[in-house]
Amino acid sequence: MTSHADKARTFLDRHRAGSPLLMPNPWDAGAARILESIGFEAVATTSSGFAATLGRLDGQVTRDEAIAHGAAMSAAVDIPVSADLENGFADDPDGVAETVRLAIAAGLSGCSIEDYSGTELYEPGLASDRVAAAAEAAHATDVPFVLTARAENHIRGLDDTIRRLQSYQEAGADVLFAPGLWEADDIRPVVSSVDRPVNVLAGPNTPPVPELANLGVKRVSVGGAFTYVALQALAEAGRELLEQGTFGYWEAAGPGMTMARAVLTR
Repeated sequence: MTSHADKARTFLDRHRAGSPLLMPNPWDAGAARILESIGFEAVATTSSGFAATLGRLDGQVTRDEAIAHGAAMSAAVDIPVSADLENGFADDPDGVAETVRLAIAAGLSGCSIEDYSGTELYEPGLASDRVAAAAEAAHATDVPFVLTARAENHIRGLDDTIRRLQSYQEAGADVLFAPGLWEADDIRPVVSSVDRPVNVLAGPNTPPVPELANLGVKRVSVGGAFTYVALQALAEAGRELLEQGTFGYWEAAGPGMTMARAVLTR
């Protein structure tokens, strides 16, 4: 197994110009191992996907649950794992820093921290202070932990998003992320305005990876999308059995079972 420090050390190095790190978001350790087996170099947890496995909606997972989930996923794979830790499960900077310390102790290689409380955006000064506290905790050990700072304010305008990301860069974030930037005309000015790698969350109309690379994007994630793909496949198989009484889902289940038996035996 790759050591914790080595995983974290390679994580930031994989944010490459011209070849974005493709970082999918599996919903559990088994899904993480499948994605590792087909060649992905890093994965991240998904708060919405993990919540769905518990029968909940996004925002309804506790800090202890999220940290334990990240620890299990990191222990299952040899590639870096970053955790979606929502707002750090705290409003105050000290609380956010403690969440980062717990993430490092859990064996994670990185995490993302949002500037949204669940009901409102933090005012810019507090938002920057929260990132600074998280960065201090992230960079205080011999594990080169990668902190991603998320600006959740894209609906308020691109200029405000850029100002926030620039302040998070100054506060010490390693990677910057503004979910909801789907169009090239929005992505380009964000990338050019900062000196840190920028993560883009892939959506239905996001430009393909080669175009994102040309825009200067260095990381691409998928959020809860893969979880929802799996849930849709589950519903389709269930409806076939319930409504038609047939078993055509084995066309996909057979190869899936073969792959699982090959990958999940360690």
